[in-house]
Amino acid sequence: MNTVKTILRSKPTMLWSIGPEARVMDALRLMAEKNVGALVVMEGPRLVGMISERDYARKVALIGKTSADTPVSAIMTSPVWSVTLQHTREECMALMTTKRVRHLPVTDGAQVVNLLSIGDLVKDALMEQEETIHQLESYVTS
Repeated sequence: MNTVKTILRSKPTMLWSIGPEARVMDALRLMAEKNVGALVVMEGPRLVGMISERDYARKVALIGKTSADTPVSAIMTSPVWSVTLQHTREECMALMTTKRVRHLPVTDGAQVVNLLSIGDLVKDALMEQEETIHQLESYVTS
C-alpha cells in the first residue's frame, strides 16, 4: 500500500500558491504558466484555501463576474481537505471521492509541502499494477 510520501518521490516538489487578495486573473495566469489545474491559497505560512480551474468556471465565468475584478478569496474553496505524508493512496482516493475534490494539499506538520492530484494517484495505481503483472509474468515463465 503506497503512502503519499512514496507517491511524491516521483513528483517534483514544486508547490504553486497565491494569496487570497490576488485577482482571479493572476491565479489563472499562474496556473497557465505552470501548467497546473489548481493552486493553494496561502496567507503567509497558513493554508486558507484552494483555487482551481473548476472554481473559475463555476464561480466566475458562469455567473458573469470578471476575473480582473474578483479576488481569489471570493471563489476559493475553503476550508480545504488535506492529507499527510502517511496517508495511503486508497485513503486519498476515498477522500477525493467523498468530498468531490481533485486536489489535496499535503502537509508535514503545519507546513504545506506539495499538492496531490487525482492524476498522481491514478498514475501510482497504474505503476503498481504494471509491477504486479511483470512479477506474475516472471513467476509463470520461470
